[in-house]
Amino acid sequence: MWQRRDFLIRSSLCGAGLLAGGCGSPGASSSPKTAMTSADPILKISLAQWSLHGALGRGEMSNLDFPRVSREQFGIEAIEYVNTFMREESRQASYVRELKKICAGEGVQSLLIMCDGEGFLGDPDDAKRTAAIGNHHRWIDIARELGCHSIRVNAQSEGDWATQRDLAADGLARLTDYGTSMDINVLVENHGGLSSNGKWLSELIDRVGHPRCGTLPDFGNFYCGDQAGPNGDGWYDIYQGIEELMPYAHAVSAKSHNFDAEGNEDAKDYLRILRIVLDAGYRGYLGIEYEGGKVSEPEGIAMTKSLLERCLASLTPEYT
Repeated sequence: MWQRRDFLIRSSLCGAGLLAGGCGSPGASSSPKTAMTSADPILKISLAQWSLHGALGRGEMSNLDFPRVSREQFGIEAIEYVNTFMREESRQASYVRELKKICAGEGVQSLLIMCDGEGFLGDPDDAKRTAAIGNHHRWIDIARELGCHSIRVNAQSEGDWATQRDLAADGLARLTDYGTSMDINVLVENHGGLSSNGKWLSELIDRVGHPRCGTLPDFGNFYCGDQAGPNGDGWYDIYQGIEELMPYAHAVSAKSHNFDAEGNEDAKDYLRILRIVLDAGYRGYLGIEYEGGKVSEPEGIAMTKSLLERCLASLTPEYT
């Protein structure tokens, strides 16, 4: 179903000049599996699975389709999973082996798994916090099998600033101990509540104090809600937050929503953000996470990729 629908989308994207890798039919060698060269930009681009959550939720594609779709449709050869799209299937070792085999066949690299719905790592109840830690062990095991470098977790808790920080630090430290034994990083995303406050999240990572416990700064998740931001309106400054989180970053989420007539993100200055990312010394992947509603998921992914490529083409000479 995805292939038939996407053929029409590919045609429109090609006409608009938005599709990377040429305009061949699905399955054609329009997105060659090439290695990075000295002419490539200083940061590489990956695709976060949440960008396709609508298609996945409607059953138009499956988790096993994701590596192929990423490479064939978007010319992206590094991917980031969301655990909710393979929660039950992944309980079978054969399923994880099949996913790994598909990635190898497509020449696609698995980078990380974003983990939701596994309990609060900062739960005030000791037993529930311990259960949440144990729930995440499975995803560390799967990440290792797939060749990922990290899992992404949330730092949910309850209480005041210091209480939440210390409870989350306990859960993260214990989970990071297991991750370290499996050669997997544990990354916290700014993802609501106090975690969307850059100062609080950086304090949390400092409190854990382990090189394998870091951040995954998201360009768009700086709404603190009732955990009011510095201005009391629930919002934390995007640029300040990214600057505070980048020293701990092992991955970066290039969140996008809507675009102006020139193809720029209409609420975020990507060039300014990428300067912050590069000035922090980060040289990893930028994970496209399109979450808008004005254009389709494939169009939004392609437009975000085009925006990142334009920015990187401009910035790379300054940083090499």
